Amino acid sequence: MDTVMARDIWRVLEPLHSVTYFAPECRAANKAAGYRGYWMGYFGTRSAPLGPVGPGVVEATFYNFNPAMIRRAIPDAWSYVPAEVALTTRVSSAAAALRNLVPDIGIAAGEALPGLHAAIAAAPAPGRSLFAANRELPELYDPVEALWQAATTLREHRGDGHVACLLAEGIDGCEAHVLFAAYTGGPGAMWRENRQWTEDDWAAAQSRLEQRGLLTGDAITESGRALREHIEARTDALALTAYRDVPGIAETLAVLTPVAKAVAQSGAVPYPNPMGANPA
Repeated sequence: MDTVMARDIWRVLEPLHSVTYFAPECRAANKAAGYRGYWMGYFGTRSAPLGPVGPGVVEATFYNFNPAMIRRAIPDAWSYVPAEVALTTRVSSAAAALRNLVPDIGIAAGEALPGLHAAIAAAPAPGRSLFAANRELPELYDPVEALWQAATTLREHRGDGHVACLLAEGIDGCEAHVLFAAYTGGPGAMWRENRQWTEDDWAAAQSRLEQRGLLTGDAITESGRALREHIEARTDALALTAYRDVPGIAETLAVLTPVAKAVAQSGAVPYPNPMGANPA
């Protein structure tokens, strides 16, 4: 099994996971639970598997957000919605969104869950805080809820590995977005504004990357392109550790691909988006 499989699995799991950020059912559920604004709901629900942690823990694990943005939401989020309520809110609303988008998703969930659960059990946890926290959550018996949680757990496994790769290469949170925007030619303002980096933050990150020979102005250099591709390849290799020894994972991918395409084509998850995911 090569690293292409890891990338293919990510492309399929990411739309399933991402409804939690965009679907109206999920936004409405967060508001009804008591969160004050979208971002409090985002940081509260996504970090809830870690428990009611402080902002420093969220900054460390989420990595690429402006720390000031996180501190506007954490720890206040826990006084509005306890972590245990956040967990039930996010999984039930995500499952509702998936059922509305793909009415027969329960069938695919039943077929795919054994492979996904095997991957979760096989995946190494050291150094992967968000993955480990999600893996420790109680078992879910509703198949669509379990599918969303499995997709989320494996998605965070890949994300934790990606953060490790960025850190190892000396790329900080803002620089990661600047480099990605230059590499893809995508709308840099979208990432800057969504992660709430200021124009000065962005310019300073560009300057640091220029000093390393990774950018020339807004344009990526050959060295910058090579570094970006190395980070992605290494991320794929680390993600593959969850799937390499799991029999039938290709069949699991085949089952979930049409489901992910249906979600992606519904428009429920916009493209481009700040996660950098492409349609399945």
